[in-house]
Amino acid sequence: MGPQRPFGRLCIVNRSHATPSAPSLNTRSPNLDHVLQHRRRTVRLVLAAAIVLSIALLAHGAATAPTTASAESVPEAPPRENVTVVTESAKHGTIIAWRPDGSLLYYDDAHTKYFDVDPVSGTRYTVEYVATDTVHTRGPTCASPPCVRNVVERANLSTGHVETVYARYDRHERAGEWHDHVRIDDRHVLIADIIDDQVFVVNTETGFVTWLWDAQTDFPVAGGGPYPDDWTHLNDVERLEDGRVMVSLRNQDQVVFLDRETGLLENWTLGSEDDHDVLHEQHNPDYIPGERGGPAVLVADSENGRVVEYQRQGEGWRRTWEWRDGRLQWPRDADRLANGNTLIADTHGKRLIEVAPNGSVVWSVPVSHPYDVERLGTGGESAGGESARRLGLESRTGATAGDDDGGGSDPLAVVADLVTAPLPSRWVNAAIYLAPVWMGRPQFFAAGVGLLAVLAWIGLELSWRLEDVGFGIRWPVYRK
Repeated sequence: MGPQRPFGRLCIVNRSHATPSAPSLNTRSPNLDHVLQHRRRTVRLVLAAAIVLSIALLAHGAATAPTTASAESVPEAPPRENVTVVTESAKHGTIIAWRPDGSLLYYDDAHTKYFDVDPVSGTRYTVEYVATDTVHTRGPTCASPPCVRNVVERANLSTGHVETVYARYDRHERAGEWHDHVRIDDRHVLIADIIDDQVFVVNTETGFVTWLWDAQTDFPVAGGGPYPDDWTHLNDVERLEDGRVMVSLRNQDQVVFLDRETGLLENWTLGSEDDHDVLHEQHNPDYIPGERGGPAVLVADSENGRVVEYQRQGEGWRRTWEWRDGRLQWPRDADRLANGNTLIADTHGKRLIEVAPNGSVVWSVPVSHPYDVERLGTGGESAGGESARRLGLESRTGATAGDDDGGGSDPLAVVADLVTAPLPSRWVNAAIYLAPVWMGRPQFFAAGVGLLAVLAWIGLELSWRLEDVGFGIRWPVYRK
């Protein structure tokens, strides 16, 4: 037996040396050389076509993607009863409102990011929201930039008048925002504080905190995200009619209930850490009480790419409704409306949609990066809606033939879904989050095809050059 060659390693073989008993391996007849050159030209043309096509698809996506970067570029919405308000964070920090006829009523981008928005009781066009400004300059309010200024503001959408309700500077930008607030009375506001992993009630006139719950009271810092940088990512708080407080701990995959006197109500917790079949890094849960068919919780199950509802049964929760279509990607808000429809902010699907009880999309408007959506005149969040069980809502778990808004009619989107399906949702969502606003799954697929074509072309050209000067590349395991 000859010497053993190492397995799994490429070998470069010099074919230019002939032996007395064998001709040179590099000798090629003119006909064979012509055939090889023709094949190489064909491969080059195919790869060039793939690269040009991917560039064209990326250019088309950049040119045609709807944008909300300015008031002039905001797309008109289809007519719908009452005013619709949406906030955006990250890509464009905006708050936008459309009139019932679909025309633009209000637009503001004064802050870096906007999060929760709620109607103000007893008014027609006034809302309150939480927003964040990034502070890049060192000073008395920022010792080590970047820092943030978190603010609760009240805005009249018809007059444009804005007033500050409460504000606070915080020490760092990453996971330093307030994502939600709840108005308790004329002087008190309940705030979801990500940076300190707390919910607290503050007197907006005096600045005194009158009640506070710290997640460290009931949860080990070994779980969730990195402590203390982004441990719980506490992104939502709701005060229930019976005085309890509901809190979303995104990084623990849990929605928890608090008694303001005794603390965590463990037997009411929805979800558990890393049990992603129930929840996976959720946003904006809404509580539906017993008089409206609950107790139930409607929640944007973000990393699972769906909107779900859980009904309280005995001492536990049962999933009673689920909705997704072929386009839904990282939803971050869902409200049950009084008419039985569900209003959804589809962040990476780049749209707002309203879903009817039969699961069909009955209203949609493109938005670059929506976070929270409200339909004025229907009560805050899901305050006017009933549970899925009482309404008999039909679940939907994928694209439906003929559904133009589902994304199933776009062949590139279908292929992109097949390619990205095996990837962890966090990878896909992180890539979309960091990419230009016009890039979604189809654009990432086109970019990936173009990149692979470039790398394949470089590798083939190198192989051909080596072959032309008498070298070849082969695996150590080969057939004699």
